[in-house]
Amino acid sequence: MQLIDQRFLPHRFVIEDVSTVAQMATAIREMHVRGAGLIGAAAGYGMYLATIEAAGSPAVAGFDRHVTDAAAQLKATRPTAVNLAWAVERMLKSIAGETPATTERQVEIARRVAEQIADEDAEHCRMIGQHGLDLIEQVARRKNGKPVNVLTHCNAGWLAFVDYGSALAPVYAAHDRGLSVHVWVDETRPRSQGSKLTAWELGQHGVPHTIIADSAGGHLMQRGSVDLVIVGSDRTTCTGDVANKIGTYLKALAAQDNRIPFYVALPSSSFDWTIRDGSEIPIEERGAEEVKHADGWRDGQMLEVSVAPENSPAANYGFDVTSRRLVTGLITERGVCKADEKSILELFPEHAS
Repeated sequence: MQLIDQRFLPHRFVIEDVSTVAQMATAIREMHVRGAGLIGAAAGYGMYLATIEAAGSPAVAGFDRHVTDAAAQLKATRPTAVNLAWAVERMLKSIAGETPATTERQVEIARRVAEQIADEDAEHCRMIGQHGLDLIEQVARRKNGKPVNVLTHCNAGWLAFVDYGSALAPVYAAHDRGLSVHVWVDETRPRSQGSKLTAWELGQHGVPHTIIADSAGGHLMQRGSVDLVIVGSDRTTCTGDVANKIGTYLKALAAQDNRIPFYVALPSSSFDWTIRDGSEIPIEERGAEEVKHADGWRDGQMLEVSVAPENSPAANYGFDVTSRRLVTGLITERGVCKADEKSILELFPEHAS
């Protein structure tokens, strides 16, 4: 499999070859790839690689054991994004459900389902773009041709999915429609996915944008410079609580205080139908070095520098939870709904049980 190694963006575009489950697990854990949908798709192909590795086992028991171990290895890499576990469980179910269970047939099924996961991710994000486009068009009509200012946090564009993205899909659709749209891009410390990835994406697509410090969003909202906020989600409960990149909650509070619509864009694979309250969502804690160090590009090389006292401890929470009461609506592949259980299940009645 081939992946865009996001660690080198925006300065270098690097394609990484991945041929083993261990390599895929490393790529997910160390954030060569990141973003809810992309993690799910990568995990699906990781399970496909697991079946290829297991096909050399002398017995079915050996095949099954290797695939099960690979599933556990992949699921342990990133705890918050539900797409990861969703994709792995879907792969396990499909592989186990094949009758007769020949290894050749199981490998074939694994590849087909991994491709389905990737293709569905792209199509769902395309539809999110179309439903979100309606929201931007409504604002554009009120502004009589003046630019629609969208604020986003982290990266939820096509780099974070197989294509189109979630939060950025409506922006791309609006830009391609000819609407005047401008994006305020939060830098998103500590890994700076906004300033490194979102800004790069928007620039590649020709979308006007401005990078801002994470703490500047509230100021811009107070000045009337933000028309709506659109963010992504790594896990959303069946009742509408949203886990997204750390700092999202503060944007939602500022948006409510300034009466600015706050939307969350997500494919249905980012819903956790087993969790009812955001406090139940596991929050990933990453290494302190991400907070205490920063990397950059100089003279053709990636350099890392220390930005904090070496002996000072640091906490690095990867995500926070935004309560449903702060969310104006959820943009999904099936349409836009309120962030409450009743509205969500009206769009996805198959999960009502």
